[in-house]
Amino acid sequence: MELFERAKVVRLKSHHDKFLFADEDEVHVTQDRNGALPNARWTVERLPHSPGMVRFRSHYGRYLSASNEPFLLGMTGRKVLQAAPPRQGARADSSVEWEPVKDGFQARLKTRYGHYLRANGGLPPWRNSVTHDVPHRTATQDWVLWDVEIVQVLTPGPEHAVPAHAGHRPTKSNTPQPPPPRKECTPPPPPLKEYAQPPPPPSLKENAPPPPPPRPAPSDLESFPSFPAPLHKVVGRAIYYRIADDKGNVDDDNETQSFTFNGSNLEELTQKLQQETGLDDIIICTRSPLNGKLTPLLLQLPPNNAAMRIVLVRESSKGEICHFLLFSPCPRSA
Repeated sequence: MELFERAKVVRLKSHHDKFLFADEDEVHVTQDRNGALPNARWTVERLPHSPGMVRFRSHYGRYLSASNEPFLLGMTGRKVLQAAPPRQGARADSSVEWEPVKDGFQARLKTRYGHYLRANGGLPPWRNSVTHDVPHRTATQDWVLWDVEIVQVLTPGPEHAVPAHAGHRPTKSNTPQPPPPRKECTPPPPPLKEYAQPPPPPSLKENAPPPPPPRPAPSDLESFPSFPAPLHKVVGRAIYYRIADDKGNVDDDNETQSFTFNGSNLEELTQKLQQETGLDDIIICTRSPLNGKLTPLLLQLPPNNAAMRIVLVRESSKGEICHFLLFSPCPRSA
């Protein structure tokens, strides 16, 4: 709960570097990389009757809700939706109540029934979906971790202010109070003479640097209504990739997928692609600019965080690239 103590409006970033996003249909909840849109902002509401529990209200005034509707038939994950606010005088359903559980610098959001808010990855229909479930696989444990970015800080209202005279309330009494003693009028002291200060020397006046601007007090920093940017900046490289078919062919009409990669070597990139695609037997390849043929990526990544355009080939495919791999080893998934 420490991460939400002073938070009024937050953004929740998933393990896939995507933000929890309230769709325009005011029903569905997904993931999106554009955190600048108001759909990625959630207002935090505390529950007086349930300490430690919070509600998240979307840009459309609806609440983040853990529904009982299954995401896919036969799967354990259930849909996370935007629920309408309760009627006036009625208590909100427990499906909109979440318990923040701190995990290092991140948080897990737990429902009343022991499930966790989960950001899914992989191929459609799982890609960019959000469900609530109990994570069983070790590889998906990080999918229930969320970075909390505070957009607006909670400031105490007038009802929380303590008056300066608190604890020193005057007691009422019916007995008349004696009038205060009269002060004798004494003449004011004579005014002091003002002496003009000599101007500084011209050399000092011209070469003197301008005074530094005054630093804002901590109370001024806390009164700012919002932060225009995230609390931390992530610098990485852009990865654009396509997935080849079973024969090793790549259809150029297919949509190119992309994400931001913050690692530094080929092994970390392979693990990140496994999480994004849900495939374990992938081979990272690059396309030759001369003849368009695919070549496995064997050495290190390009320097200076340059963007990469790659093609993912499965080890079980029957294309020319797999024949090439018989004679030249390349990094594969464990």
